[in-house]
Amino acid sequence: MNAPVKPPALDIAAIRDQFPILSREINGYPLAYLDSAASAQKPRAVIDAVSHVYEHSYANVHRGLHTLANEATAAFEGARGKIADFIGAERAEQIVLTRGTTEAINLVAYSFGQTLQPGDEIIVSQMEHHSNIVPWLLLKDRLGIEVKWAPVSDEGTLDYEALDALIGPKTRLVAITHMSNVLGTSTDARRITELAHAKGAAVLIDGSQSVVHMAVDVSEIGCDFFAFTGHKLYGPTGAGALYAAGDWLDRLPPFLGGGEMIADVLDDGVTFADVPHKFEAGTPSIADVIGLGAAIDWVKGLDRTAVMEHERALLDRATAGLTGMDGVRIIGTAQDKGAIVSFAADWAHAHDIAQILDRYGVAVRAGHHCAQPLMRRMGVTSTARASFAAYNTAEEVDAFLNALNKARDFLT
Repeated sequence: MNAPVKPPALDIAAIRDQFPILSREINGYPLAYLDSAASAQKPRAVIDAVSHVYEHSYANVHRGLHTLANEATAAFEGARGKIADFIGAERAEQIVLTRGTTEAINLVAYSFGQTLQPGDEIIVSQMEHHSNIVPWLLLKDRLGIEVKWAPVSDEGTLDYEALDALIGPKTRLVAITHMSNVLGTSTDARRITELAHAKGAAVLIDGSQSVVHMAVDVSEIGCDFFAFTGHKLYGPTGAGALYAAGDWLDRLPPFLGGGEMIADVLDDGVTFADVPHKFEAGTPSIADVIGLGAAIDWVKGLDRTAVMEHERALLDRATAGLTGMDGVRIIGTAQDKGAIVSFAADWAHAHDIAQILDRYGVAVRAGHHCAQPLMRRMGVTSTARASFAAYNTAEEVDAFLNALNKARDFLT
């Protein structure tokens, strides 16, 4: 019997050639961009797709009868279909096009929030991004609901037993990240959904990081809502999506009012457009949505298993280097992690570290990463964070570690 043929390794040089910005130098050093968890760089295919809209086919969508409007609408709605297919949605009509995860979660908070009563409960975890915290706290102030917190272990893993115990008869929604933007921890979204549904609660999953680093199938997960943003997925800023299962979009009231989301406007009332347009008031980010469709095409052209293995190798290399460094503590050591590593140093503030690394061309994130409850849970006020993407290399990890050693030498 012949042995299985192992697919060829990724051609990282060929991937990098598709990203014009990666040829830059910073302060005389080759750019090592390790901040993709905040926003990924864009391949030429995405840049060209956005430029093509403005140069050849720009017009407002859905409203015109002329050629440009028809071309723009077809490309725009084509992107919706690509998004649905990419995350495993059954129908394109289950996808609401938003400016990103933040708007998507605020949409759910506003519209789902119309169904809530004082004393109802929303559960989040301690590892959430502020985008999945603040909208619920605003509801708490406005409606008198309760926000409860599922705990995270010292290693940065979600405590599923504690989460299960928190879900009670007044729990209406469990809103939890699929992958922490600080810890890199991957959560078991299907298990979360099963726990919540068993007690009658709906589920929202924040997929901002997960769609980049793993294959996502919302039908397999079974969640009610799934939100993600395009700019972390090698796409433009200003474009993202909300998936809603079943008939949620029919049942919920609209988020914003204006043009496009109406069927009829009368003197004394409004009837709404069919979903998903009911939730898409005003002129959307047309070129950016089309660019997100191009980013999805680009990602699907990669061997995603090989990308995951490559990113894991980069993470392991960085983790090993940080583990052996005096005075450095990695924040988040879960086994099942995405390509994100955050750390604190007892010899410097994270902001100082990031600024010194920048002198050597290494771009990392520093601060609380819009996750202040998690910072308090982990006993820090800020961390430095290196995050990896398909275009990063082992040499860039080494440049990061070397620059960090120089920062330590300079600051101690």
